[in-house]
Amino acid sequence: MSADSQTEIQAEQAVVDHAYRRLEAMRAEARALASDVLDQGAGGTFANRIERDVRMEVTGRRLADLQVGEAGLVFGRIDPHEGDHLYIGRLAVADEENEPLVVDWRAPAAEPFYRATARHAMGLARRRHLILRGRQVVGLDDELLGDRATDGAEAPELVLVGEGALLAALDRSRTGRMGDIVATIQREQDEIIRAPLPGILVVQGGPGTGKTAVALHRAAYLLYTHRFPLERSGVLLVGPNRIFLRYIEAVLPALGEHSVTLATPSTLVGTAVRGTDSPAAARIKGDPRMAGVVARAVGDRGRGLPREISVLVRGQRLLLSSEASWRIAGQAKRRPGTHNARRPVVERLIARHLHRQALEHQEEAEEESDWESFEEAVLRERTVREALERMWPVLTPEDLLHDLYGSPALIRSASRKTLTDDEQQLLHRPRSPRSAQAQWTEPDLALLDEASVALGPPPTRARNGRRRGDDARRWEHQRVMADLPDLDAQMRRDVLRHLEQGDTEVDHESLDPRTRTYGHILADEAQDLTPMQLRMLARRCPAGSMTLVGDLGQASGPWAPASWDEVLTHLPVRRPPAHTELSVNYRTPSEVMDMAARVLAAATPGLSPPASVRSAGLHPLVSEAPAHDLAGVVAVVAAAERESVGDGKVAVICPAGLVDTLRPGLPPLPEGAGVLDVPVALLAVDQAKGLEFDSVVLVEPAAIIAEGTPATGRRALYVAMTRTTRRLHIVHAEPLPPELLGADATMTG
Repeated sequence: MSADSQTEIQAEQAVVDHAYRRLEAMRAEARALASDVLDQGAGGTFANRIERDVRMEVTGRRLADLQVGEAGLVFGRIDPHEGDHLYIGRLAVADEENEPLVVDWRAPAAEPFYRATARHAMGLARRRHLILRGRQVVGLDDELLGDRATDGAEAPELVLVGEGALLAALDRSRTGRMGDIVATIQREQDEIIRAPLPGILVVQGGPGTGKTAVALHRAAYLLYTHRFPLERSGVLLVGPNRIFLRYIEAVLPALGEHSVTLATPSTLVGTAVRGTDSPAAARIKGDPRMAGVVARAVGDRGRGLPREISVLVRGQRLLLSSEASWRIAGQAKRRPGTHNARRPVVERLIARHLHRQALEHQEEAEEESDWESFEEAVLRERTVREALERMWPVLTPEDLLHDLYGSPALIRSASRKTLTDDEQQLLHRPRSPRSAQAQWTEPDLALLDEASVALGPPPTRARNGRRRGDDARRWEHQRVMADLPDLDAQMRRDVLRHLEQGDTEVDHESLDPRTRTYGHILADEAQDLTPMQLRMLARRCPAGSMTLVGDLGQASGPWAPASWDEVLTHLPVRRPPAHTELSVNYRTPSEVMDMAARVLAAATPGLSPPASVRSAGLHPLVSEAPAHDLAGVVAVVAAAERESVGDGKVAVICPAGLVDTLRPGLPPLPEGAGVLDVPVALLAVDQAKGLEFDSVVLVEPAAIIAEGTPATGRRALYVAMTRTTRRLHIVHAEPLPPELLGADATMTG
């Protein structure tokens, strides 16, 4: 290293050290403010207590935002042709005079750091990446831009921003957790991250293009840019499974964001998955026609009685005929509201019908108070309660689906003119003793969610009291704000938000995951969401602001779409959606992608794989194993791959049907997301989506294909092959698929 380079590094180290000192000072100020608030004690007026709670919340949030751990606080610098240079980092840091020392990477001023190229310099003369090890600057990666960049030379076809820093990051061993890419975001990625908030943005990206990281950084950017509306309404990121969520969980906190909700389709509903469906059953349950089936199933539960009932009320024998009961059910169906919300309507109509009979035997009309007591007397009668359960039962979504699946007659009625006989048969399964014991499957959850909308929550008798309570709370809010005249605008917004959230915290309906809504939703692996799951997401985003991230070439679910337009037909599109594509593969070596491209061409003709930016210098390895010793060979290969990657991560990816066969031969494996914490993970293909490993041991490619259709099975194989960052070793006993024959590979064993 030259003396000039060492001098430059020392100068940048001084800036980094200064930034960390200022960050610690900012933390100390926040801690001191929190301590001052605590010292005020718990007394004072209601307004004082609210202000204290809000100040504690604000300082707590500020402290959380300032926790960047050992991640690089400062990672870049831009030198404009005119004006002072700027340092770019994870969050904004000011010096002792409150002048900018570090600019937040999401700020508009930082945009040229990610967007500038030699031909489009955006006013920059130089871009510098600081290469750090912890807090230590160990190198610099400079790019000259504008007139100084090419001196007339042709610009390369593929332009990488901070190529040295990027390739160094890509060559690091995997840890079992996704890291952020904030220091190495590329131009096409940054354009997506900073795209406008309204409407739907569709991001098509092949393996290794960084689409998951882009979605996470977009969430952080949107919260920074649209802080007030989104912090109040919330941001939701939906991933394919719990392992995936565990894999990405540390990224947003490292970017200073702690308010994004991470969920899978199943956790959005809040019902445990205990069963599995056949591919055919999963497909029909994800079919958009099921929305009509569920709606009719709900409608079928409002009906008349098969025969007349007799009720003794206050010594009078009163009758509710079958004809009258059907008329009452019809009247209730014409009322607005959900099924459960109309139950009190049915109760009142029955009571009114019986009351008219009672009045026929009385000479004087009753007072309204007498009517109310009469209604209460009617509803206390066991015969009436039983009739109500027959005519208009209060149902949970689980009750509805449990009853539907267990009754061919109910299925036929709800599916009329919609599903074929064979499709109806796929819905039927034996009844459990109680709905709480039902073995719900992943596709069931979207149907439960659909049912919850049509059914609504159980009715409450306290509507008038709730309305009076709402008026009282509004008055109380106004009084509190009047008592706190000296707050700045931001603190006033925080106090109001605290008051409103404090109200909803006692409203259990608002805490139900089925009723929570968000200001923006990001869906990863969106190509695998069924139409019914897409409806579920749409209900949670009334504004229709979404980012859909995925790859049609990896669509291996029961409803694999041929285009993104197919996906969008199941979402409320209020404005023309924006489409964009990530075209560069930063993860998968070119040697592996050359082989995987053959599989993609067979599965999804017309879709091109992304271009790999790096080579591993090693072709995929292929080992043939005797069928009786497949598990033994896999164990040996996995051990060898573990040796090859050192402190990196190995994944054995196999057909779902082989997981239990291979498990005993591998090192001890925890259940669920814990597989990310061991050197060798064992995963079925659907569990591996979105993950990456230094080495992948791919078992029985032909069997992976056989688990799906010819197209979806090959897409699943494409997913499995492209999880590696360095090495791919294929182990097979069955003949290899034709797409893998003749490919550049090293045969072993």
